[in-house]
Amino acid sequence: MTKESVEDVASGAEPVQKRPGRRPGRPSGAHGEQARARLLDIALEMFARQGIGETTLGAIAREAGVTPAMVHYYFKTRDQLVDMLIDERFVPLRAELGRVFNDPDSEPVDTLRAFVETLVATVDRYPWFAALWVREMISDGGLLRRRMAERFGDEHKERAIERIAVWQKEGKLNPALEPSLVFASLFGLTVFPLATSRWRGEGGRAITSGQLARHVVALLMNGIQPY
Repeated sequence: MTKESVEDVASGAEPVQKRPGRRPGRPSGAHGEQARARLLDIALEMFARQGIGETTLGAIAREAGVTPAMVHYYFKTRDQLVDMLIDERFVPLRAELGRVFNDPDSEPVDTLRAFVETLVATVDRYPWFAALWVREMISDGGLLRRRMAERFGDEHKERAIERIAVWQKEGKLNPALEPSLVFASLFGLTVFPLATSRWRGEGGRAITSGQLARHVVALLMNGIQPY
C-alpha cells in the first residue's frame, strides 16, 4: 500500500480512482469505424463539391468539426484517403456496373438498357457520384481518374468494348458505332444532367431519374439497332 493510500484510510477518505491513460496516438473523440466512415463520406462530398486537388485533410477536419489529429489518425495523407475511397466505395460500384456485361447470352439492347438503369440507380443512391464524375473522371487532369488508371488500368472497359465490337460483327449492333465511345455517350447522356441539381425539363417541370433513364434508353434504341 502506498503512502497516499495509508493516509486516505487513516483520514476516512474514499480512495481516488485514477483514470486509465488514453492510448498513445489515438485522438480524443475518435469512435473507430463509425468515425472513419463519416470522414470518408465528408471527403466524398467535398471532393464532389470543390475537387480533390482543392481539398486538404485540414479542410476535411474543419468540415467534420474534428481536430486535424483525428483525420491524420485514419489517413496519413490525402493520397491514402483517395486510395481508401477507391477500394471501399468505387471498386464495388465499378463491379456492379460491370456485372451487366458478364452474361454471355444477353442481347446488346438489354445489356445497354441494364447499364443505363444501374447507372441512374447509382446516382440516386450516392448523391456525390454525378458531380464527382464530372469533376474528376471526364477531365484529363482529374486526380481520381489518374489514380484509378494507375491502380487498375482499363481492363474492364476494354473487355466491354470488345463485347460491343463482337455484337457489331454479329449484326446485332449498328456497325457505324464507335465501340470506344459507347460508354462516354452513355455516361454523358445519363450522368451529366444529374450532376446539376437544378437541371429541369421544358417549362421548369422536374425530371425524375426514372424518366431520365427511360429517355436515354429510348434515345438509344434506334441508334444501336443494326441496319
